[in-house]
Amino acid sequence: MKRQRKILGIIGAVLTLVIPFFLMLHNQNNHLETDQSLCPFKMLTGFPCPGCGITKSLVYFYEGDLYKSLYYHILGPFVVLFCVVTIFVLLAELFTKKEYFNGILYNKKLAYFLACFLICYQIVRITYFVENNTCDSILKESIWK
Repeated sequence: MKRQRKILGIIGAVLTLVIPFFLMLHNQNNHLETDQSLCPFKMLTGFPCPGCGITKSLVYFYEGDLYKSLYYHILGPFVVLFCVVTIFVLLAELFTKKEYFNGILYNKKLAYFLACFLICYQIVRITYFVENNTCDSILKESIWK
């Protein structure tokens, strides 16, 4: 069971890194900046969810544009780092049959800190979003255009 979870974790981390990479390869004319988001929350409300922008952030990180990467989501570059570390740690755990970093990964204080950070970040994002968009442009981001 633990082995399967580790393999699934590796697959998930690889997909998280690879999908934006392929999007970057096919981002002619920067179409990602203007394309409709596939986020169900944003499609329904017109407002970004806490995860909105991660994929675009990774695409621009791969392109070497750190400013744009952080603009789309402040955690984008950290997602790359987290996924790479996760892949290596889980591979090491599979080969050595030892557990590493369980105390950190299953730490409640860290989870609460990250949750509070995301809540605060989302409040700032929504405030900025509302200040810089009209009702019509917010509706344009949704399926209710």
